[in-house]
Amino acid sequence: MSQHGYQQSLDYLYRLEKFGMIFGLTQVERILRALGDPHKEIQAIHIGGTNGKGSTAAMMSSILQKEGYRVGLYTSPHLIRFTERIKVNGKEIEEEEVAALTEWMRKEIDAAGITPPFTFFDFTTAMALHYFKQKLVDLAILEVGLGGRLDSTNVVIPLISIITNIAKDHEEYLGKSFLKIAREKAGIVKKGRPLITAATQPRVLRLFSEVCQGYGSRCFRVGKEFRYIRTEEGDFDYEGLNRKLWSVHLNLKGFHQILNATTALGAMEVLEDLGYPISTEAMVDGLREVDWPGRLEMVSSSPRVILDGAHNPAGALVLKESLEKEFKYEHLLLVIGIMKDKDIQSMLHYLAPLADHIILTKPQIDRAAPPSLLKKAMGQNGKKAEIAENLEEAIGRSLSLTRKEDLLCITGSLYTVGEAKAYFHSKRGS
Repeated sequence: MSQHGYQQSLDYLYRLEKFGMIFGLTQVERILRALGDPHKEIQAIHIGGTNGKGSTAAMMSSILQKEGYRVGLYTSPHLIRFTERIKVNGKEIEEEEVAALTEWMRKEIDAAGITPPFTFFDFTTAMALHYFKQKLVDLAILEVGLGGRLDSTNVVIPLISIITNIAKDHEEYLGKSFLKIAREKAGIVKKGRPLITAATQPRVLRLFSEVCQGYGSRCFRVGKEFRYIRTEEGDFDYEGLNRKLWSVHLNLKGFHQILNATTALGAMEVLEDLGYPISTEAMVDGLREVDWPGRLEMVSSSPRVILDGAHNPAGALVLKESLEKEFKYEHLLLVIGIMKDKDIQSMLHYLAPLADHIILTKPQIDRAAPPSLLKKAMGQNGKKAEIAENLEEAIGRSLSLTRKEDLLCITGSLYTVGEAKAYFHSKRGS
C-alpha cells in the first residue's frame, strides 16, 4: 500500500481526536468484539501510574526479549512517528501495516454497526491488540493512556498489573486528591492477578492493599519485597524475592530510573513465578541495553543538549534533581513548552530557578499553553525569560546562546520533546 494510503489512515485516526477523551470501555469492547476479541488471546502485562510507565515498560520489554520471548509493546504518546506506539521485539509496526489494518478495521466496525463517537485511543488500542495477536507475541506490555479504570487498555485480564507511582496530574479527569487518583489507577488490578507498585504514600498503599485483598490478589511493593541501593559509580544493587544482583548498569540517565528498573526487575520475578523463566543474564543485559528516547536523552554533544519529557510537577521535580546532581555545566538554558491543562505554576516553580536563561515556547498542538501564559506564571523568574512563538525558533535562539561548558535542556511536555527530537534528527540527516 502506498504512502498515500498510510497518510489517509493517519488522517482518519487523527480526526477521531475531535471526540476528545470519552471515558469508558463500552466502545473499545464493541470494536474488539467486531475484530474477534483479540485481547482474550493475549498474555498481557498492564502498566499504570503517573510517571515512569513508558520507561518501565521499555525495560521489561528489553529484558524479556533478551530471554528470547516475542514481546509486543504498546505505549503513548509517540515522539515523532505514529508507528512508535506499536512494536514487536523493538521493531515498529510498518506504515503499510497501519494502513491495511485501519482499512480492514473500519470495514469490520461498519459491518458491526458501530458508529462514532469512539476515540483515537479506542481505535489504536484495538489495533495494537489485534496486531499482537497477528504477530503471535508471547507477551504484550500495555501502557495505560490516562488513569486506569476507564482507560481503553483496561479491557485485558493481565498476568500482572503494575502501578509505578501516584502523583497529581490530569486532576480534572482523575480527581484532586492522591486517593481519588489512586482509586482510578487501582482500576487495573484484576481478580487473582498480582499488583506491583512503587507508590510510597501510606494512604495510597493502604488503598492498594485493600483492593488487592478484595480481589484475592497479592500486592508487592518496591521498597519492601523489591529493594535497591545505588552505588557510587551510578549503578545499583538489587534484592528481590529470589534474586540478588550486584552493580547493575542501566542505560538510562536519572536516579528515578533506578526506581523504575527495580519495579521492572520485581515484575520479572513475579512473572517467573507465573511460569515465565527469566535468567539473571537477561535481566542484566536487558537493562544495560534498554533504550527509551526523550527521557534525559542527549541529542547533541557540542553544544550539550538534553531532552526530557517532564510533563507534570512530579516529573519537573525529578528533572530538577537530575539537573542538580547528575550534570555539570557553567550555565543552564531551558527551552520550555507546556500543555495548558497542566499545573504550569508548580512545574515552573521547580525548574525556573535553576536556569540562567529561559526561552518559553509552544509545540504545534492546540493543547499547548501560549508562551505569554507561561511567562505570567513565572513571577519574578520571568525576568530571565524570553518568548519564541514556535519551537524551531526557540531551539535556534537557544543554540546560539549555548556555549561549550553550558547545558541546554528542552522540556515541559512529550509533545515539546517530540518536536525537538524531530528537529535534531532532521539536522543530523541534512
